[in-house]
Amino acid sequence: MIGRLTGRIVEDSAEGVVVIDVGGVGYEVTVPLGALGRASREGDDVVTLYVHTHVREDTFALYGFPTRDDRAAFRSLIGVSSIGPKIAMSILGALPAGELSAAIARGEASRLVAVPGVGKKTAERLILELKGKLAAAPVVAKGAEAPKPVAPEGKAELLHGALTRMGFRPAEAERAVTALGARVQTEPLGDLVREALALLSSK
Repeated sequence: MIGRLTGRIVEDSAEGVVVIDVGGVGYEVTVPLGALGRASREGDDVVTLYVHTHVREDTFALYGFPTRDDRAAFRSLIGVSSIGPKIAMSILGALPAGELSAAIARGEASRLVAVPGVGKKTAERLILELKGKLAAAPVVAKGAEAPKPVAPEGKAELLHGALTRMGFRPAEAERAVTALGARVQTEPLGDLVREALALLSSK
């Protein structure tokens, strides 16, 4: 079984399949949306992915993740009835491990339903079966200041920056900002990020 790969990304498709060159051997790996931007890097070219080797009678596939927590979340997701690798990858593309853990801990079915392929019953099953089983999300200090209101004209830049910090490529972030259109100027930034994630995970 392959548990980790470190090498150069030599092919990168819009469908989330990449080829990582490790010592002259190219491994085809499926990654969640935004994963490459969050993965550990050595210089500009070398990236490390934590890998789940998925073996079935007619399938041998590699799924790569930027952190061990994301890989653990994937393994927990595919352990839930009716959740296959494709839906699990969509969920982790919209909600990285920490956010997924927080959403499940708070019972936020609406955040799960926003992911393409996840219906209300599936979201409720995920919350029931995975509550307390995923790595805990980082805790914000009690003394932390509340975010200050953002001027409407700066929201597009902040949304773009938030998406790129989450690991999306600048072109992906730009596409989401453009798709949201005038709503960028009127809706709260948190809502905009959630809508952008839903848009990007549906591509």
